[in-house]
Formats: sequence, C-alpha cells, structure tokens
Amino acid sequence: MRERNVDERPVAESGGGVSARPMLATDRDGFVARHGLWDESQYAAAGQMRRVVDELGIEMVRFSFVDQHGILRGKTITRGGLSAAMRSGVTAPSSLLLKDTSGQSVFSVFSADTGVGADGFTGAGDIVLVPDPTTFRVLPWAQRTGWILCDVHFPDGPPVPFCTRTILRNELTTLASRGYGMTVGAELEFHVYRTEGEPLSAEHIGVPGRPGAAASSAPTTRGSQLLLEEGLDRMQPLVDELYRGLTQLDLPLRSIELEFGPSQFEITMEAGSAAEIADAIVLCRSAVRRIASGQGLHATFMSRPQGAEAASTGWHLHQSLTELSTGANVFIPDAPGTSMSLLGASYLAGLLEHAPAAAAFTTPTVNGYKRFQPNSLAPDRIAWGIDNKGAMVRAVGGGGDPATRLENRSGEPAANPYLYIASQLISGMDGVERGLVPSAPTDDPYGAQAQALPQSLGAAVDALDADAAFRTALGEVVVNWYATIKRAEFARYLRHVSDWEQREYFDIF
Repeated sequence: MRERNVDERPVAESGGGVSARPMLATDRDGFVARHGLWDESQYAAAGQMRRVVDELGIEMVRFSFVDQHGILRGKTITRGGLSAAMRSGVTAPSSLLLKDTSGQSVFSVFSADTGVGADGFTGAGDIVLVPDPTTFRVLPWAQRTGWILCDVHFPDGPPVPFCTRTILRNELTTLASRGYGMTVGAELEFHVYRTEGEPLSAEHIGVPGRPGAAASSAPTTRGSQLLLEEGLDRMQPLVDELYRGLTQLDLPLRSIELEFGPSQFEITMEAGSAAEIADAIVLCRSAVRRIASGQGLHATFMSRPQGAEAASTGWHLHQSLTELSTGANVFIPDAPGTSMSLLGASYLAGLLEHAPAAAAFTTPTVNGYKRFQPNSLAPDRIAWGIDNKGAMVRAVGGGGDPATRLENRSGEPAANPYLYIASQLISGMDGVERGLVPSAPTDDPYGAQAQALPQSLGAAVDALDADAAFRTALGEVVVNWYATIKRAEFARYLRHVSDWEQREYFDIF
C-alpha cells in the first residue's frame, strides 16, 4: 500500500504576506505551477483534497472535462498517480474537441491543416486536462472514488480556445470589468425509464457517424397528472437516492418534482453564481443518470425521446445581474408599475434580438427543436411575458422583489451549460450596450405576431453564423469551429432515412 501524504503545509515564498498554498515541495515544479494556472484558493483546495483522499482512503479519482456537447470525458487516475496528475494535469487527444455527438471527427485531424482555424490540433496531438481542486467531490455511488473537473490547455500552457468552461469564465470576467456579476437558477427536466435489461447485441454496437440502437425501455409513470403526490410516492426509491446522492455531492438541490409527461421529472436548484451553477449542472446530470442506473432505470436528458409526445423536457434558465460593489440586483425596477429596470429591459431586448443565434447553444441537438410546440409549456416564438409560462422569456418579480429575474424557457436539458449561459450573457449585454428597448409583453404567447424560433438546428446555426455580436464576443475561430461541428451533425441527420419516411412512402409509391 502506498504511504499516505504528509501534509507539511509549507508557506510558499510569495514576497511577503500569508500564502494559502499548503504544498508539498514536490508539488511546486509541475505544469500548473510553471504556467501559473491556480490561484490561492485552488492551492488551498488541493491541500484539503489531499487530506480527504488520505482520511477516506480514496483509491481513484476521475479527471473529467466537459466537451463541446456538454458531455463529460476524461481519465481515471489511481492513487499512485494522483500527485503527478494534480501537479501537471492529464493528457488526452485533442481530437475529442473536434467530434460530433456520434464520435465522428468533423475536421481532418491527421492533415497538416486541420481546417479548425487554430494551431495545436494536427495529428490528434495531446491537450492537457488541468484539474480545478475546488470542484473535487467524493462520488457516493463508486467505492473509494473521487471526481474533479478540469480545464483544457495546450502542452505549452495557453488555454485551448474550445474549452467551454473557459469560454464562460471569459465572458464573466468581461462582465465583472463592467461592475456586474451574473446569478442564475436552473430548472432541469428529464425522463426516467425502466430498462428491459437485455444484453448488448450487434444492433447496439455503433461506429463514429452511426450510433447503435438505443436500449429498450418502458415507462415509469403514467403522466397527465402534474405534481401528483402519489405518483412521486411510487418512485420513492429513486427520489430517496437522488436526494441522498445529490446532497452528498454538495449540489444546491431545491426540489424533486413529478412533471406532466409520462416518465417525466424535474430537479430545481437554488440560485447561485453563473460559474458555480454551470459546474453543478454538469455534475448533476451525470449523477442523475448514474443513480438511476443503479436502480435498473435509465435517465435521459434528451428533450423529446420516442413516447414522450405528451410533454418534452426543457431547461429553464433564470438569470439576473448584480452590482459587484453592493450585491444589489440591478434588474429590480426603479419606477412604479414596471416589471424590470431600464438595464434589465435592455438585457431582455438583447435576449430577444439574439434568440435565433443563441438557439444554437440553448438547443444544440436535432431533437430539441421538436419541443417547440404551441400550447405545450414550451415556447414556439420569440416573445416575452410577465409571469407567462408560455412565452420564451418570462419576467418574474417586480418592484421591491430582490429575486426579480428573467427566465428563458427555450433551452433543452442536454445543452452544454457553459455555452447556454454564455449565450445569454452575450445576448443580454449586447442589448445593454446598445440600449435596446424590448417589444411589449404578450399575454397570448402562442398567438402573438412574433418571429418564430428556429425550426431546426441547421437554421439556428445559420443564425449564429450571421450574428455579429456572437462573432465579436467569442471570436471567429470559436464560432466557425462550433458551427462546423453542428452543421456536420445536422447534415448527417438529413441523410438518414427515418421510420417516418419508410411508413409514409414505401407502400404507396
């Protein structure tokens, strides 16, 4: 058995003052230290992590990063390699950032010019997963196993421009330079099915560009009874495990609810800083799926799986801005009879103006656009309303309410949380900078004479491609990279002969 670390807690030579770096001498010469990638709080968290690993006998730690699709990928590091991995990160193929949702590379990774518009990707060379010690968790469903979230850097130090966690933090840094912070809250819906338990067969095996057949499943709830207490009682073993697992992970869980559709559930989270809630969503989705699997169930954040025609799932994102100097919510109206401050109204106008482009991030899958149905509690056009749950953006609160906020109801639960939140910030702040004025609120969101939301992923990507505010904020390289991947995904969908086409045409023509 490897000997435990001795936490010497030496004070780093910082030129005076007290440093929060409880580091072993051997931890000071790695990739992280050379490139100055941790702040004092991260060094302190690394020291605390070492103590937890020792006290709980942690034997493995998963080093994970979030790819362009919001999916966790990474490596499991054993106890013996943990010190080196914390000091210098973990390498992974750079091609992981150039793939669509099927695992198919969209760019020519083995050519001299990959076509991605950035150096460092030729030959599927390595990137470095740099752990953020503040995100360390002990996984309640895996014995003696920890988990840590990573940022993505090139081997010579700079951040990879396609690290979505970094993209959000860059936008939040820009926001902070203007004196504001962003608070968000999440309502995350999902479906839970009973699995048939059949073993993997040839039809389930996929290749890049052609995933295998999905597992067979059956419903868990009957549906059509929103918030039915007895319906949730019947799923109590799952509810108990979700509560236990999510709270043990220190996630800001607020409620577990039975939704309207068959097999449909919702989790809500307490509001918090945008960066922290984005991290929480990533871990929450992974935890829900793993906890359900442990009970012989399959949880999916796909918006509209087959059999879910009664109700698709969405991700409602609540958002507001605070003044960093005072902590005050700057969306609270300053005039009687108004629902939003002038700044909040301009932010709202930005959300509306850039909704077609932002849809590429809020609804990044082909399936998500099948959720935009009239009279379905999902929006189908670009409009806002005062406490109206049929509108794309719902204004909540008002005079004197410190929780005054905007709720975007157009997102799907599979969205990459960093890109979803960043898209809102880019859109809203463009409205603030330009002093945009929103249209009048609607009280008839499905009958309003308003522009329709994009009807497909392809249309949303075209809107993103043409949106100057997103190109300015994210840069040409990032927008082109993301648009290329999503266009390839959409083109593959268009080439597929569906069961609808087979039923519709095969017999009559």
